[in-house]
Amino acid sequence: MSGHAPCWDSFDEDTMKGLFGDRETRVEEQVLENDGNARGMTWGECRITSYDGDRIRRRVNVDVHRLDGLYGTDGHRWPREFLTSWAVPLGEGLPGMASGERAWIALPEGCTGVVGEFEAAAVVDVSMGMGRDHPSAYEEEDRADLTRAVVAAANGVMRDFGCSGTYRTPDRLPAVPERGPVSATSFCGIKGLKRPAGTDKSLTWTRTNGDGGPVRVCEAGYESLGASIRLTTVVDRGLVDLFGKDVLKGGSGVDGPKGYGKVNATRAVYRARCQTGPVVFMVEQDRPLYDDAARLTRELLPAFVEAEAERIGCGPETVKGRTGRS
Repeated sequence: MSGHAPCWDSFDEDTMKGLFGDRETRVEEQVLENDGNARGMTWGECRITSYDGDRIRRRVNVDVHRLDGLYGTDGHRWPREFLTSWAVPLGEGLPGMASGERAWIALPEGCTGVVGEFEAAAVVDVSMGMGRDHPSAYEEEDRADLTRAVVAAANGVMRDFGCSGTYRTPDRLPAVPERGPVSATSFCGIKGLKRPAGTDKSLTWTRTNGDGGPVRVCEAGYESLGASIRLTTVVDRGLVDLFGKDVLKGGSGVDGPKGYGKVNATRAVYRARCQTGPVVFMVEQDRPLYDDAARLTRELLPAFVEAEAERIGCGPETVKGRTGRS
């Protein structure tokens, strides 16, 4: 490849070939913006489309942006695509995750500004396809290609911003997470967490993306259907405030000795002060399992926080509904 490489001179021939093969490609690219302030602007977009004649075969989007922790605009759509049970940690000290259709990595705070309250990380994310849970025969290959692309793009962005240091593409990603049976006493692989009462016939599988990454996600559902509920533990400081609006204005208040949160029918979020820093525990419901839609999140959040806080070394923690005004 000669001349300017796609996406801020970051994608070499191997990266392009992995994503698009030998097909013709067209590139649309924005100029990058960064003022080095966590409350300021970090922005850029690049889109590459491959063609077979006049027919579009694949489109890959590369976005550089700061995750919104103040107004909540990124608190639902972005996690649903990029923080999933089929997205594994990149490992090797890299602050990111990858699945067969989505990958992301956080930019260093020294480059884009130190995060603080209501300030989430600036990230580079790469997406293709619908971002749905449908592993294919090419899952491992696609994850590897997206990982190479997101690391290359992040390095190109840092170089453009005049920041020092580079990320190294990991040698190997963890295995693709598979669905497994529901445990009655270690729900989602968390010792002491019982499966939600009355879900024996509505939850048949769980899947967890594994420990040691920025986010641990477990999803549970019925037979071949998608997830009904999702349990998420956010330990990465740059992602905690992605859910800041939900913690403060997401429903009825709950409190505990180390934190506080909110509960509604579809999402319950609790933020705790742990030894390693702030952690967010979240219960989400995509498909109501009871006639009383709020029952699951209301009942599962305290048990989840208590068991999960103990597992990650943040316990003991007891969550109770707030008395008086929320």
